[in-house]
Amino acid sequence: MASTVIAPGLTPAAYAEKRDDDRELVRLAKGEDKEAFEILVRRHQGRVFAVANGILRNKEDVEDVSQQVFVKAFFSLKRFDQRAAFSTWLYKITVNECWDVLRKRKSRPLLFETELSEEQAKQYKASDDRESPVKDVSDRLATQQRLEQLLGFLDERDRSMLVLKEVQGFSVEEIAEMLEINSNTVKVRLFRARKKIMDRLKRRGQAV
Repeated sequence: MASTVIAPGLTPAAYAEKRDDDRELVRLAKGEDKEAFEILVRRHQGRVFAVANGILRNKEDVEDVSQQVFVKAFFSLKRFDQRAAFSTWLYKITVNECWDVLRKRKSRPLLFETELSEEQAKQYKASDDRESPVKDVSDRLATQQRLEQLLGFLDERDRSMLVLKEVQGFSVEEIAEMLEINSNTVKVRLFRARKKIMDRLKRRGQAV
């Protein structure tokens, strides 16, 4: 097997960064390459912060969680299965850390409702297709200020999913993997969250 040719003056980690290669950075970091892990932190810290901020909406909690995420990632990295995307694994840690904070705030577990069947998901999808204005909700989430206004009244579960989907751009399948639930449940909860927003806007006379 031929060895990788690295450009003169570049470390293996810097070369992996130049090639935008998370997988190689993770491999190097697993081998205790500190520079590789520092690059991974730089590459992903902004989005980790954004995810945490969308869920928690408290600056001190968000800063604490963002730091804790990378501490956990560092000590858990050797157990990370590289067949999965590093980003998805990292954001799953982020969501779990956020929910730990929310549990402590309320001193009770944060639970999902019973997961939904394929038939139930189809019924909600049919409703979603008929409600054409709901499809435009992402346009109303264009600015952070607007986002805060629209998401402030949602519960933690719905707000988390909507932030991950509409703001951070994760797919339904990625969100299901992060939250360890099935894709149908994600689809239904997203539909309900959007519907709640639309109903609230209509009551305020702001719906398009």
